[in-house]
Amino acid sequence: MDGHVYGALGQPGVGLLMAIVIGALAGWLAERFMNSSMGLLGNIVLGIIGGVVGNFLAAQLHIPIFGFWRNLISATVGAVIIIAVVRAVRGERRY
Repeated sequence: MDGHVYGALGQPGVGLLMAIVIGALAGWLAERFMNSSMGLLGNIVLGIIGGVVGNFLAAQLHIPIFGFWRNLISATVGAVIIIAVVRAVRGERRY
């Protein structure tokens, strides 16, 4: 490693509490963008998983993700992707 303490979203300084806050916001934003309804706990889980997906995709594209706003954007994009994939697998169509 490079000497940094890596938190829940794999970024320096992003701890569990911040991952939950970012996850809740990202899940809520993704829920709004995708016209979905999952509740608070679902939003938190979706946002945290979305953060992992978003950060992975950003790393593959060589986009640096650090700080609150970039983590929020990354987690929201990841959560939107997860909702879209789940809908595609289920055969759902929502507008």
